Amino acid sequence: MKKDYIWPVVGLIAVAFSAYLLYHQLRDISYDDIVNSLQAIPLKGWLLAGLATVGAYVALAGYDRLALSHLRKKISWKFISVASFTAYAIGHNLGASVFSGAVVRYRAYSSQGLSGADVGVLVAFCSFTFALGSILLGGIVLVTQPSMLNRFNEDIPVWVALGAGIGMLTLVGLYIIGSVLKFKPLKIRKFSLEYPSIRIVWRQLLIGPLELLAAAAIIYFALPEASNPGYLLVLGIFLASFSAALISHAPGGLGVLEVMFLLALPDVDPADVVAALLIFRLFYLLIPFALSLIFVVLFEHDQWMNRFKSRSKNSD
Repeated sequence: MKKDYIWPVVGLIAVAFSAYLLYHQLRDISYDDIVNSLQAIPLKGWLLAGLATVGAYVALAGYDRLALSHLRKKISWKFISVASFTAYAIGHNLGASVFSGAVVRYRAYSSQGLSGADVGVLVAFCSFTFALGSILLGGIVLVTQPSMLNRFNEDIPVWVALGAGIGMLTLVGLYIIGSVLKFKPLKIRKFSLEYPSIRIVWRQLLIGPLELLAAAAIIYFALPEASNPGYLLVLGIFLASFSAALISHAPGGLGVLEVMFLLALPDVDPADVVAALLIFRLFYLLIPFALSLIFVVLFEHDQWMNRFKSRSKNSD
């Protein structure tokens, strides 16, 4: 059972280390500075950030819809949307999102007749769709903006970033070829992950990036217009920081996002950066998390009522 404690411990270490780095980044910023930055965001920025959040979660529901299409399972779009929203909202906030989200998905989709193996494939497919979108967008950003990595480390040569971008796009191309040529499925013991049909792959290449584009837009719309570095740069920093946050397993990427954005945007007022990330956390993490808890309570109530009715009929 020791392995059950590994990821929570890793997440706590990541949070502690990020908090240490964040303290040194924020020690010259006052509470009033952050409040002033929040108040300076126009109503248009708040509304666009809210719309971007809705777009991100609609795209996340598309992850599950594609996975179920791959499994040839038919479930109502309404159920998929609620299950996906709840799984991602809880997973993003608790950390180790693949595992915590899998528990929510199993509880939801098993009620619709999916087996444990089906849910395992669904979780793997959704995770891969996210990774595919990240690799595709990361490759595009590095090819078009190879100097972006210098914001994290000035010693990285441009050709390294350019090569990395081309390599990432090549991986996406190989995945497409594997689907077209119908390569053999990846088998791990009894678990088998097949290449999806090319029709589903094209949809992955559309929906995967859409969620990331929308999530990055939340931060972009919350940054001040005067010192805004541009959407493409914000997207590149978001891809790097959000991926690092997921790898760290820190709950909500706490501290990881802030440290990386502050390091990568030295030419933007730190208070403005923190304010934009607070809005991101509010819209993308906290509000969805609160709503997801309501959905969990309602779902469990319905499940309990169904069991109660079933027992009543059997007793009659």
